[in-house]
Amino acid sequence: MLTVLVDGVASGMLLFVLACGLSVTLGLMNFVNLAHGAFGMAGGYLCVVLLNQHGVPFIPAVAAAALFAAALGFVLERTLYRQLYGRDHLDQVLFSIGLVFVMSAVVDWLMGARQQLITLPAWLQGRWDFGFMTVGVYRAFLIAVCGAIVLALHLGLVRTRFGARLRAAVDDAVVARGLGIPVTRIFGVTFALGSGLAGLGGALGVEVLGLDPTFPLKFMVYFLIVVAVGGANTIVGPFLAALLLGVVDVAGKYYVPQVGAFVIYTAMVVLLLVKPHGLLARGAAR
Repeated sequence: MLTVLVDGVASGMLLFVLACGLSVTLGLMNFVNLAHGAFGMAGGYLCVVLLNQHGVPFIPAVAAAALFAAALGFVLERTLYRQLYGRDHLDQVLFSIGLVFVMSAVVDWLMGARQQLITLPAWLQGRWDFGFMTVGVYRAFLIAVCGAIVLALHLGLVRTRFGARLRAAVDDAVVARGLGIPVTRIFGVTFALGSGLAGLGGALGVEVLGLDPTFPLKFMVYFLIVVAVGGANTIVGPFLAALLLGVVDVAGKYYVPQVGAFVIYTAMVVLLLVKPHGLLARGAAR
């Protein structure tokens, strides 16, 4: 039971790192970016290439994947996404869905449709046996790394000047510009941050979630579930939602495998019936 719980927490934290960029762009920037998973896919594939074809150590490969996804997100935000700010959400959805198919097709053409595999370094392999439970070393590593990211992200958006400027830019961009806040630059950096976190999650998740060109579509629903259950106008809410859904998903697949992923959808429906605006939302999401 405890082993399943730890695996579920690790899965939930990884899911949050993958989905938190969508929470930021949707909740703070009011932009529906359904192509968010494509940046996770980009980071995952770069990590695979660096590890398998160039022999780059695991940690530098993961860091490079996050930086690559952040740079890709910044470029696309400056050239494409910024054209959709202020547009109807339907336009944003159609654009981002189209971008998913384009990026998936490019990856399929370059890397093929097969599932990608990596070999973890020796210090991340194996399990720790505590007698009353066993914990995978890589799962414990994911919990530690993702936990540090969650704390840094929360403090960065809530306690820093950058976070205050971002909230001001979202609430009223005209007034924010009048106060000297570089709204355009802040939006670009925020989008790059969300994309970089997706790339980091994609790289860390290759061993746990798998990786192929269908990755953005396969996990799009999971990202939306995290944001919907946690609330789009908070960071802590999606984190708690990801933890809860991760544990429920792993426990469901372990104890009732014949039901499969249906358990997580049932949990989503129940949570939304109880808390229709999200776990910690202060009101209706914008």
